[in-house]
Amino acid sequence: MSVLVVGASGATGRLLVRELLGRELDVRVIVRTPDSLPEDVRNHRHLSVTQASILDLSDAEMAQHVNRCTAVASCLGHIITLKGIFGPPRRLVTDATRRLCEAVAANGADGPTRFVLMNTAGNRNRDLDEPVSFGQKCVMGMLRLLLPPQADNEKAADYLRTSIGRGNGAIEWVAVRPDTLTNADSVTPYDVYPSPMRSALFNPGATSRINVAYFMAELMTNDETWHRWKGQMPVIYNKA
Repeated sequence: MSVLVVGASGATGRLLVRELLGRELDVRVIVRTPDSLPEDVRNHRHLSVTQASILDLSDAEMAQHVNRCTAVASCLGHIITLKGIFGPPRRLVTDATRRLCEAVAANGADGPTRFVLMNTAGNRNRDLDEPVSFGQKCVMGMLRLLLPPQADNEKAADYLRTSIGRGNGAIEWVAVRPDTLTNADSVTPYDVYPSPMRSALFNPGATSRINVAYFMAELMTNDETWHRWKGQMPVIYNKA
C-alpha cells in the first residue's frame, strides 16, 4: 500500500509521515529540502523522497507521483513570516489540491483514491448550517481580505466540496479542521465533530499536531473511520 504526503517537512506533516511509516506503509513525500526531515524518517526503508517544489512539477510528473497511491494527504501551509504570508505562491494549498486531484483523475485508478486535506477550524463548512456570530463573521471577512493564507485554506476546501463533490468516482475526500495547534510528545484522547463546538476566534480549543497526524493516518488506512467522515470537514479537539 503506497501513500503520498505533501507538506511532509512541516510540523504536522513530519508526524504524519512517521505515523504512516510506523504502520508499515510505503510512503512517498515531495519536499523542497530533504534535510528538513528527521534523520530516522529520511532514512527509513519504506520512504521515497522527491526533492521538488510541488507546484513546479509538470502534470506528467504529478501523475507519476500519485500513480498507484491509495491515499494522498496534504499538510501544506504558509510559513508564518512576511514572505510566507504575503509572498507567492498565494494559492499554494488550493493549487496543490487541485493539481493533485487532477493527477489522480488522469491516472484512472480502479477505485477511488482517498484525499485528506489538513485545513483549519477557522474555515466554515458551507455544506452545513454552521452557526457563526456576527463578530466572527466580521473578523473572518477582514482576515480573508488581508491574509492570503486564510483565503487559500477556504478555497482549497471549497474546491473539494464543489469541484470534486461527493459522487466522484476517482476521488473521495476529507478536510480535517484542527483548532489551535499545540505540540505534544504522544497521541492523547481526542474528540471529532462534524462542526466546530466553539468559536475558533473567541473561544478556541486546542488540538495537538500529533493527534491531527494520527487522525489523518486513521482516515487514510482505516475503512471504518474513512466511511464515517468521507465528504465531510470534521473538527478535531484534544479531549478536555
